[in-house]
Amino acid sequence: TFSFCFSQSKGISAASQKWVGTWSTAPQLVEKANNPPSPGLSNNTLRQIVHVSIGGDSLRIRFNDEFSTNPVTLNSVHIAVSKGSGTIEPNTERVINFSGKPEITIKPGTAITSDPFQFALQPRTDVAITIYFGDTSPDITGHPGSRTTSYLLTGNEVYKVDFSGAVTADHWYIINTIDVLAPDSAASIVVLGNSITDGRGSGTNKQNRWPDELALLLQTNPGTQQVAVLNQGIGGNCVLGNCLGSSALSRFKRDVISQNGVQWLIIFEGINDIGNARGAEGSANVAKNLIAAYQQMIDSAHVKGILVYGATLLPFGGSFYDSLDHLNARQTVNEWIRNSGRFDGVIDLDKALGDPDNPLKLQAGTDTGDHLHPNETGHRMIAEAIDLTLFLGKSSRIISKPHPDIKK
Repeated sequence: TFSFCFSQSKGISAASQKWVGTWSTAPQLVEKANNPPSPGLSNNTLRQIVHVSIGGDSLRIRFNDEFSTNPVTLNSVHIAVSKGSGTIEPNTERVINFSGKPEITIKPGTAITSDPFQFALQPRTDVAITIYFGDTSPDITGHPGSRTTSYLLTGNEVYKVDFSGAVTADHWYIINTIDVLAPDSAASIVVLGNSITDGRGSGTNKQNRWPDELALLLQTNPGTQQVAVLNQGIGGNCVLGNCLGSSALSRFKRDVISQNGVQWLIIFEGINDIGNARGAEGSANVAKNLIAAYQQMIDSAHVKGILVYGATLLPFGGSFYDSLDHLNARQTVNEWIRNSGRFDGVIDLDKALGDPDNPLKLQAGTDTGDHLHPNETGHRMIAEAIDLTLFLGKSSRIISKPHPDIKK
C-alpha cells in the first residue's frame, strides 16, 4: 500500500508486500539504577545500536513512552549503518520524519511510529539510531538489558559520524521496533521470555543472544531467509505477575499479537514465577497457573493464526532457585509442555542443555557459573536445538473454545 513512495525489492509487486518486524525489544519502566548516565537525555544526543534479522529497502521505526509520566520530545532522529564503537557509515545516513516533520513529542503512556522511509537494509546488519532529544521524562521507558553499548554526547550532535569520547551505557531508551516492507512470504517469530532470552550470559556487543543465533541459522537456510526474529525477553520477567517489567500475560497483546507479520510464537518463560514461589503448595499453585497462562496465550495467538511452540524450562540445580518444591513445579510444567498436545510444537531445551549425568543441572560447558543462565556456548546450543522446519509455511488455525483465565 506504500507503492507510491517505495522501490520494489527483487521484482516483487507492491500488492504482495507487507510490514514485518525485523527487530524489537520489549519496553518497560527503566529502574532508577539503569537510568541514562549524566548529562542525561534532555537536550543531548544518544546513539543506539540494534541488530536486525531480515533486510528490506523500506523501513519505519516505533518509539515508546508507555511507562513515562512526562512527554519525550525527539528533535531529530537519524538512522545509519553502524561501523562499531559509536561510528556510522555516513553515506547510509537518513533523516527520519513523523507526519513529514523531523520533530515529534511523544505523549506519556503512548508510542509513535515514524513515516516510512527508504533505507538499504541488509539482513543481520547493525544499525545506529541517533536521537537529538528535547525535553524528556525523569522516569524513562526503555530496555535496560540491551547487551549493547549506547553513546551519549552533550548538545546536538545528531550529524556527527564518530561518537568517540561519548558517555556510554549498556541500555536502550525509547526505541521499540523496526519494521521492514517485505515480501508477502516473509514472517516473524516472536520469542516471549525472561533473562535468558533477553541475553543474560551472551557477550556485550557480540549480538549472540540465542534469538540472534537463531536468526543467523534462519539466514543460512535457504527456506527460511525471510523469517525474522523478534526478541521480547525481559530480564527478571514473570508470566503471572509483575516482577521486572509487565507480566508476560499483561504485555502479550503489545509484544506478541500487535507485532507486524508475526506467524510464530516461542514461549520460553516461567522460571522466575517458579523461583519466587514459596513452599510446596505455593510452588504447585504456580505450576498450575503457569499451565493455565500458557493455554490462555496459545488460544489468543491461535485466534490470530499464530503457531505457538513451547520451550521446556532449563534445569537450575545448584542455583539460587534450587529447591525440591521448585524442582517439582518445573517438572510439572515441562511434562505438560511436552505431553499436553496444546502447543503446535515443542522445543525441548531442558533436554538439549541438561547434563546427561545429572539432568537437574545445566551441562558444565553451557553454564555461566550461576547454574541458571547459559553462557555463550549455551545460547548457541539453544538455537541449534530448534528445528528450522518449524518455520516453513503458514497457519490459519483458529481455536474457537478459549480456556478460562488463570486464577489469581
